Amino acid sequence: MKTYYTVGLSMLAGIGVGAVAVQTLHAQATAPIYRIAEIQITDVDAYTKEFAPKAQAALKGAGGKFLAAGQKVTALEGDPPKSRVTIQVWDSMEKMKAAYESAEYKEARKIGDKYAKFRAFAVEGLPQ
Repeated sequence: MKTYYTVGLSMLAGIGVGAVAVQTLHAQATAPIYRIAEIQITDVDAYTKEFAPKAQAALKGAGGKFLAAGQKVTALEGDPPKSRVTIQVWDSMEKMKAAYESAEYKEARKIGDKYAKFRAFAVEGLPQ
């Protein structure tokens, strides 16, 4: 009787380990989405105080991660942008689009549009 319990528990443990392995492989197979933005700021103080904290909170709360943000851009080929550059990473295009369509971000963007012009695009990353 003990043998049946041992075999049964071993099978359940094997199923559990297999399920975790499949989930891990599936998560690794999805490619991240990178959003790159150039932002021409007309009023740095107002942009920094009024817009940036609200926009960042909305995007981070929706799952976005900021990888880089700043105005110190080094040109490797061609002219560097004369604006602020941000790079974000998202789990999926759907999550990124939902964040930018959210009421919280749209409200922040009304403020941002007073102090800056935005140019942004997204690119699918390579599976890791």
